[in-house]
Amino acid sequence: MKIGVQFPEIEYEASWAQLRDLAHVVEEVGLDSIWLGDHLLYDLADGRQGPWECWSMLAALAAVTERVQLGPFVAALPFHNPAILAKKAATVDEISGGRLVFGVGAGWNRFEFEAFGLPYQRRVDRFAEAFTIIRTLLSEGSIDFAGEFYTLRECELSPRPTRPGGPPLMVGSIGARMLSITQPHVQSWNGWYDDFDNDVDQLTPLLAMIDDASVEAGRTPSEIEKTVAVYIGLPDAPGRRTGGEAWTGSVEEIANRLDEVEDAGIRHVQAVLDPIVPSTVERLGEIAARHKSHR
Repeated sequence: MKIGVQFPEIEYEASWAQLRDLAHVVEEVGLDSIWLGDHLLYDLADGRQGPWECWSMLAALAAVTERVQLGPFVAALPFHNPAILAKKAATVDEISGGRLVFGVGAGWNRFEFEAFGLPYQRRVDRFAEAFTIIRTLLSEGSIDFAGEFYTLRECELSPRPTRPGGPPLMVGSIGARMLSITQPHVQSWNGWYDDFDNDVDQLTPLLAMIDDASVEAGRTPSEIEKTVAVYIGLPDAPGRRTGGEAWTGSVEEIANRLDEVEDAGIRHVQAVLDPIVPSTVERLGEIAARHKSHR
């Protein structure tokens, strides 16, 4: 099972230098992936805060890493012109040497839609058109498309993506309609830790639902890799701004929980660390090594 880490969003204002150095720690300790939230702005009790722009930062991190996979966690397609986003994804995949995992979703934070002048209503309808455009451009290189929200005439990706078929697509959703749109085409699925209350015992019914959606889409469940975010609390500061009950305990105890997650059928974990700083990434490296020693 691969183990990666979600990078800071609004836990603190992380500079490019801090994110670059954190990425180097991720590679040094043997973790498998780096994930960045595609968000614009949060309205919090103590003020408004947002992260750096996701795709610019992914390109920068792709250029200063050598081994780890990278991806948006996940790209809110209604934020973007879909053809331009396909172009960005192909470019980041080229910079990284084919290490991009293209996570997709429809977005959820109404505040940031409205703050940036983006339509919030019917965002799943917009997602459906955008997803068709993006996956077609990445896999086939060109598209003519006339929809309710987007129209493209003789659109072509040039240069073509580094990898034949483009980077793998991952959907981050448990919504029935989102799954019906994406399951025929994606290579992987992701569940956020809130979707199963960060409780391994609650993964089984959730994964059964995903398997059912895969079958309804004409796929076998094994065709779609299952991934989940897990929330891990480690001693340090500053802490994350997130809800839910974090996993805590010794390196061995948390590694044992990862064993259970893999045994449930998960093949990639995105660790949401509380806090997310170099020392906790190093500790996650110890946890990952201990988990892998159990296999």
